[in-house]
Amino acid sequence: MAHSRARPNPADGKPPVRRAASTAGVLFLLVGVLGFVPGITSGTDALRFAGHDSGAFLFGVFQVSVLHNLVHLAYGAVGLLLARTVTGARAFLIGGGAVYLVLWLYGLAADHDTGANVLPVNAADGWLHLGLGVGMIALGLLTGRATR
Repeated sequence: MAHSRARPNPADGKPPVRRAASTAGVLFLLVGVLGFVPGITSGTDALRFAGHDSGAFLFGVFQVSVLHNLVHLAYGAVGLLLARTVTGARAFLIGGGAVYLVLWLYGLAADHDTGANVLPVNAADGWLHLGLGVGMIALGLLTGRATR
């Protein structure tokens, strides 16, 4: 039983699709910031603006660049803005998931050691992009359904 002076949960009454989009937005913002933090990102001294020659790795695994981090920050901000409505939240999750599937395909097609790898992406990024794409689309479809 809740205490009478307990603070209300800010998620109470918020549709699940909006909560999912808000959570995704916050996580993208967090990842974008962490991509600049030494210790969490190894090789920050080798961080480049863009391209395959960036030597920075988030959590020592995911190759990142300044552009890559800025994209995550922008993605997070857009996610939070679109999460203000059910339609926007669903669009962010499904559309954003589709973008991540395209990034996964880009990672498969792009030669990782050339200028075509502008973001940059590596094999770990590819698996992450596949998971994010499928997961975001699933969240958008499953949490965005109208209730009876």
